[in-house]
Amino acid sequence: MAENKTQETDSSVDAFLAGVEDEGVREDCEKLIEIFQKIIKAPPKMWGPSIIGFGKYRYKSAAGREGDWMLSGFSPRKKNISLYVTCNLDEFPEFLEKLGKFKRGKGCLYVKRLEDIHLPTLKKMIRKSIKDLKAAEPK
Repeated sequence: MAENKTQETDSSVDAFLAGVEDEGVREDCEKLIEIFQKIIKAPPKMWGPSIIGFGKYRYKSAAGREGDWMLSGFSPRKKNISLYVTCNLDEFPEFLEKLGKFKRGKGCLYVKRLEDIHLPTLKKMIRKSIKDLKAAEPK
């Protein structure tokens, strides 16, 4: 079975952030690092060339695929910051109602700036997601 295309690397998080042109986005990224580190108690690591992830867990999909993935993380993209908080945002309706201004995919949130969202709600989402992921890890 093929490995995940996106894997943890030894690349420098600081060097990656230094390349973020928008100073406001770079400051938001630094704030996100503080938030994720405090909750997950793991240092930031690069996952692939553009995702900053925290922690790691082992998963096994319904199709039987197994692999390692970050517990949570984010990526500063051209139009927004992608927040990888959970695999399925549909399980978080009570949080999404309170979060603020964002767009979403199936498992990630897209925010322009951190000032657009309610950070205590984001923190609760991260905590719940990590608890759920750890409970679902294959034994």
